[in-house]
Amino acid sequence: MIKTLLIILSILPINSALAIDKTPNTTHQAIVDIIDPPNSAALNVMVSVLSSLKELKKQKKATKQNIEALVRLKLLPNIAIGVSTKIVLSKHWDGLNIQQKQFFQYYVSESLIQDYAGVLSSYGKLDSVHISVDPDVKRKDDKAIVKLIINVNDDPKPSIISLKMIRLNTWHVYDIVFSGISIVKNYRAQFNSYIRRKGIDSLILKSKKKLEKLSK
Repeated sequence: MIKTLLIILSILPINSALAIDKTPNTTHQAIVDIIDPPNSAALNVMVSVLSSLKELKKQKKATKQNIEALVRLKLLPNIAIGVSTKIVLSKHWDGLNIQQKQFFQYYVSESLIQDYAGVLSSYGKLDSVHISVDPDVKRKDDKAIVKLIINVNDDPKPSIISLKMIRLNTWHVYDIVFSGISIVKNYRAQFNSYIRRKGIDSLILKSKKKLEKLSK
């Protein structure tokens, strides 16, 4: 009986410590959600990108190369490339070796730069830009979907862009839905189709050739 009591008493402080530790973590998470919500992160990314694009256009320097540089500097650091690439390769990801995973991360990164630069190039004059956030943010655990409404100049029809986000150390974008099309899901469909027909090695070879063309 005494031995049992001693065991119980020895366990109690540990359980108490665990209970004490859990509360600060919960509090910390609540504070993080207040000071760094996904909607603010999404808005900050898009404001930074479009402000820079507006300045390039103002100075008549919105060339293809300069817009790509803008994407690298302003957008790429906010993209969770690892998450995006894993979604793109889907069921094939776990079967890849480290070198293959690194290659596809680089390939997806370079491809996204091209695609996002294409989206930005679709904007004409940017005399005035107003960006607002749809209050209906879809949130589940460490993921969120934030819809941005972008009004350019006097165009009565705004552009709608949805940023799919994931919290790593801070909120990062892992996919962008533009004109109803998910860029990452589109990649996944293309990759799956190609791998099913010709295999992963053939896809790597094809992707390397595409990168060579982009570098010229």
